[in-house]
Amino acid sequence: MKYAFMAHHRRVWPIRWMSQALGVSTSGFYEWLTRAESNRSMTNRTILVRIRESFEASHQTYGSPRVWRDLRDWNVPCSENRTARLMRQAGLVARVRLKIPRYVAGRRSMTAPNVLDRQSQADAPNQKWVADFTYIPTREGWLYLAVVLDLYSRMVVGWSMQRHMSTELVSDAMTMALWRRRPTAVLQHSDQGSQYANEIYQLLLSDNGIQCSMNRSGNVWDNSAMESFFSSLKIERVHRRGYRTRDEGSLRHLQLHRVLLQSTSSTLDVRLRESGCL
Repeated sequence: MKYAFMAHHRRVWPIRWMSQALGVSTSGFYEWLTRAESNRSMTNRTILVRIRESFEASHQTYGSPRVWRDLRDWNVPCSENRTARLMRQAGLVARVRLKIPRYVAGRRSMTAPNVLDRQSQADAPNQKWVADFTYIPTREGWLYLAVVLDLYSRMVVGWSMQRHMSTELVSDAMTMALWRRRPTAVLQHSDQGSQYANEIYQLLLSDNGIQCSMNRSGNVWDNSAMESFFSSLKIERVHRRGYRTRDEGSLRHLQLHRVLLQSTSSTLDVRLRESGCL
C-alpha cells in the first residue's frame, strides 16, 4: 500500500522524500514498480469490473451482499468478504436509507386483535397475507399504491393504484388477490388505518372467509415485510424518476403490473432490471 501511494503521488513529491516519510527504501520502491503484477491482483481487477457493473446497474443502491449475489449469478468466483473489501477499496458505497422514526406502541385495535403477533413465517402459500399502501409523489399531488403480499413467498398477490386514499383502493387490491389466489382460509394482517377498519372492507374479508389481524397503533413490526418491499420499490425506482402528473405516474407504474405480480420483495430489483423498468 505504501508503494502504491508513492506511485500515485510521485509527480507531486520526490520519491526520496516519500521513502523517508513512509520508512521504506527507494530501491525497494523501484523494484516494486518493475515487478510483474501478481495473479491475485489481476483477478481482483477483473472482479472489480463486474462489481462496478452490478453497482452501477442498481443506480448505486447495492451494498456488498447484493452485489455478491449478482457475482454468484454470473458465475464469478468471489466470496462475500472479498466483494466487500474490493468495494471498500474502490470507494463504492451504497445509498443510505433514511432511518424509520421510532414510535411508542399504542393501544390494541378495537377492530381486530393482533393474531399474527410477529409470527411472519408461513408453511405454505395463502396462509398469511399482509396488506398496506404507500404514496408516490408527483408534481400534481400524491398517487397511492395498495399491495397485498403473501408471507410465504413474499410475492405480490394483489395491488391497486388510485388518486385517493380510500377504502376502494385497498378493497381493489384485496379483490385482485382473492381472484388470483382463491384461498380457502387465510389470515390477513394490516394496520389500523380507517381504510382497513372500514365496514365495507371488513365485509369483503368476512364474506370470503378471511381472518382479520391488525397492528396495535404505532406498532409496525408485523408489517416489516411490506415495509421492506415498499422501501426497495421507492429507492430503486420511484426516487430515481420524477412524475409530472398522477396519470404519468400511473402509466409508468402500470408497466410494472406483470413484474409486481411475479416478484418477491427480494427479487423485485432483479425483475425491474430484466424488464427494462429501471
